Amino acid sequence: MKGKVILAYSGGLDTSAAVKWIAEKYDMEVITLTADVGNEKDFSALQKKALKIGAKKALVVDAKEILVKYFIYPALQADAIYEGQYPLATALTRPLIAKVMADAARQEGAQAVAHGCTGKGNDQVRFEVSLAALAPELKIIAPAREWGMNREQTMEYARKRGIPVPTTIASPYSTDENLWGKSIECGVLEDPWAEPPEEIYTWTKPVQDTPKEPLYLEISFDRGLPTAIDGVELDGIELIRRLNTVAGEHGVGRIDHLENRLVGIKSREIYEAPAAAVLLKAHLALESMTLSKQQMRFKERVAQEYADLIYNGLWFTSLHQDLAAYV
Repeated sequence: MKGKVILAYSGGLDTSAAVKWIAEKYDMEVITLTADVGNEKDFSALQKKALKIGAKKALVVDAKEILVKYFIYPALQADAIYEGQYPLATALTRPLIAKVMADAARQEGAQAVAHGCTGKGNDQVRFEVSLAALAPELKIIAPAREWGMNREQTMEYARKRGIPVPTTIASPYSTDENLWGKSIECGVLEDPWAEPPEEIYTWTKPVQDTPKEPLYLEISFDRGLPTAIDGVELDGIELIRRLNTVAGEHGVGRIDHLENRLVGIKSREIYEAPAAAVLLKAHLALESMTLSKQQMRFKERVAQEYADLIYNGLWFTSLHQDLAAYV
């Protein structure tokens, strides 16, 4: 199969190995695409690495504003919290990245798209269902699911082809982050009885290290959307970043969740989501003052359905349009 493929690229081991693997197996030109969703990476270095490995182009798309306006804020208005705990940070970025990939494929004249998801996670479904809805004509390639290599074998594959790889597995944890939150899994966290080690947290302080005096914030809302903190108007990106910093300093936003995955397994997930924790709590408080009893009861059902829909990768569906219209 010849032609071009758009590869969702993080710069990690799997997607870096995928650049070479796709070229070898499918004889296709690989164009990497990295979406800036507020994960604060050195995107210039990522581009250079991708090109050095063999990508024909290395695209970076600033998607932070789109993420806030069209994904995070609608989920906030809906009070979308999966299983009462998870504010859906990672899940909200997947349909956005799929949309960016589909757009790039059309612009670059690509015949296929590719992602680095394995066969045991939720993200493979989120990407592929979204891409099937947005661009059914594109072939979907899933290297990490297809090649059947474990981490050590993938590292050896990369070494033989001159792809930079870590000399050791420095951290046993798998992490993902964006403006709305950070997820941490694997390692000792796979034992549900094990208390999460302090080293995994980077956004929030432990209670003993937080300020002794409480901090009071006044958050302004307009039609269910936050617009200002303490009277200072902020755009969505700055408002979320400000709350992530301030609430994290006070130890707010740690979530320890034994989660029911879409693919049918349970998974212990740790999340840090200071801004999400504060804004969802504030939005629910606002609703308690403005909605009737019947509206609140029905909204709770809608919120659960909306959260499940996001978690299950069904953003680009008619049901989502219906629920969004109600919200």
